[in-house]
Amino acid sequence: MFELIKTDIASKARLGRLTTARGPIDTPVFMPVGTQGSVKALDPRELREMGTQVILGNTYHLSIRPGLDIIRQAGGLHRFINWPLPMLTDSGGFQVFSLAKIRKVKPHGVEFRSHLDGSLLFLGPKEAMEIQRFLGSDIAMVFDECPAHGCSQKEAREAVERTVRWAQECREQPRAPGQYVFGIVQGGCDPALREECARAIVGFGFDGYAIGGVSVGEPESEMMKAVEYAEPFLPAHQPRYAMGLGTPAQMVELVARGVDMFDCVLPTRVARNGTAFTAKGTVSIKAGFNKADWRPIEEGCDCFACRNFSRAYLRHLLNVNEILGLRMLSVHNSYMYLKVMADIREHLAAGTFAEFRREFVANYIPSQRVLSARQSSGAAEEKS
Repeated sequence: MFELIKTDIASKARLGRLTTARGPIDTPVFMPVGTQGSVKALDPRELREMGTQVILGNTYHLSIRPGLDIIRQAGGLHRFINWPLPMLTDSGGFQVFSLAKIRKVKPHGVEFRSHLDGSLLFLGPKEAMEIQRFLGSDIAMVFDECPAHGCSQKEAREAVERTVRWAQECREQPRAPGQYVFGIVQGGCDPALREECARAIVGFGFDGYAIGGVSVGEPESEMMKAVEYAEPFLPAHQPRYAMGLGTPAQMVELVARGVDMFDCVLPTRVARNGTAFTAKGTVSIKAGFNKADWRPIEEGCDCFACRNFSRAYLRHLLNVNEILGLRMLSVHNSYMYLKVMADIREHLAAGTFAEFRREFVANYIPSQRVLSARQSSGAAEEKS
């Protein structure tokens, strides 16, 4: 299932391969987010051409629209969206955090008021696993409770206790043929809670393990600590997934801390606001200084947008609200994220990851505006 090929001698970075029923996933890997069955502004052909190995879908959103009946009639989620490669589905646990205003946490699950029409929807371990079984994803996530940053110690402990209890129930549910199930570790920035939760979740014997409850409004330093608190208690021979992260530099740093898998809405979300990621940070393509700039978004980038269009043209498209503009920024940003992971894998194989890490992080200037977009939640999530 998961082969640990090589470990970096100067850090905890790992080169690996996760074999699924629909093909292998080379790790470290970035997984573009297709919450509602589509990666925003990109089609499957583009995703495959830029090197995408696996994408995400979301249990909560897909169960509401188009609904399980339609997906069943289509023959499963892969056929419905015409994606033949591996797919991971979130359980809906993140919505316990992001849709806090329209839900009630109960002992056996969470009651939501639909963000569409206000109708009641109950999602618990049994329901989440049943939906993911019908979706037919290659990797299903257990149902958990993701507490907000800054919650009380009592709330954090209750979330851990529910997460552990729900994980055990998820472990007992039937799954689709060949489907892996990953456990999720919660505990906020409390080292004792992270250790307690990790030990309990690992004890259930899942196929892989995720670190949840990060990128929920905490400072970057606390996000790193939360991962550091959990990682030592996760098995070395199984994949590790940091959920909902992050900027390119954050992913490089978290790879160095032993993380193998990442997902994030940022590449397409900030593209829709006219922002592009580069190896040196972000750049606003809509800004006036690009009006007559004939360079590509990023010199040396081999994505379709950079090979064919100038900053000046893309700025024009964005300013007149032409869809091609946001599509091309989405192409570039997604390609850039995938290229960073490909570069990491190449340097790990060559034994030069330490140099790559040092140079990349030193040259990358984070944008506070982008960090704020990463941490947005609630109604904004439906637009991710």
